[in-house]
Amino acid sequence: MHRIYEYRHLVTEEEIDGLGHVNNVVYLKWLQDAAVAHSTANGWSARRYRELKIGWVARSHYIEYLQPAFVGQEIIVQTWISTLQKVKSLRKYQIVRPLDSELLVKAETNWAFVNYENLTPRRIPQEVLSCFAVIPEQEEPR
Repeated sequence: MHRIYEYRHLVTEEEIDGLGHVNNVVYLKWLQDAAVAHSTANGWSARRYRELKIGWVARSHYIEYLQPAFVGQEIIVQTWISTLQKVKSLRKYQIVRPLDSELLVKAETNWAFVNYENLTPRRIPQEVLSCFAVIPEQEEPR
């Protein structure tokens, strides 16, 4: 089980905006990519969720941009589960640049667990819960 998952990415030219740095919307895509990769690494791929007609939908995102990233730089999205409740979860993230250990972004997403057929809330099954560890605040990366 991956408690704190690290998603690595090399910034591409296509991700750069008119100001010469990574576009703000791209950071959101990286968060989603990291969440999906973490879930997949823990045995729950998007395909598995679709086959069972259950899974996660985003309810809200909070992103705090601290420093920019530029083309050719490697970034690491660290992600972990902060809370797992009956039908929802809070996932946290931080994006760091390993070159200089600079913290670029702090973020979190509120996720709801739903039935994919009608998008109604559904209790998170034990088989999903058992594949993810909740990281207490005092154990979060700094």
